[in-house]
Amino acid sequence: MDTEEIKQNNDNYEYMLKAVQEKGKNLELASENLKNNKEIVMQALKQDGESLEFASDKLKDDKEVLELAIKTAPWTICYASDKLKADKELVLESCQNYGQALYYASEDLRDDYDVVKAAVTNKGIIVKYASYRLRNNKEIAKISIEQDKRAFNFLTEEIQQDEEIKKVLE
Repeated sequence: MDTEEIKQNNDNYEYMLKAVQEKGKNLELASENLKNNKEIVMQALKQDGESLEFASDKLKDDKEVLELAIKTAPWTICYASDKLKADKELVLESCQNYGQALYYASEDLRDDYDVVKAAVTNKGIIVKYASYRLRNNKEIAKISIEQDKRAFNFLTEEIQQDEEIKKVLE
């Protein structure tokens, strides 16, 4: 299937179903109608989680769709609706495999111990996006620094003065 052929058939359900099964990112060429078709989008995601980028906003607000996307491409949480960026289960799964997902998390989840711990375990420097309260948490600080010494710079002044934290830095 070439690009021109796909464009000519971009609103043909059967054709696009085969196109996205062959290459998930062919979803980009689908009609707006089919970008909003859950079955088409799910097939694209099974082939390539990154194809979430091309799904409709409505489907970016569907938890089942996001769960499938972040299984293979955890960073795709960035395309989620605000509602799903506040879903602890989804954000936690994303952060466990891609610490930078904390950047896209809701403000409330940036203050959630489990989510922040998962993120900094994976990418210590991402602590800079955690809430003040958790940047001042000794356990989060230790995990962050052990993962990436540069994380120290994003901790609170108070926790930076802690003797245990200073030892972790050595």
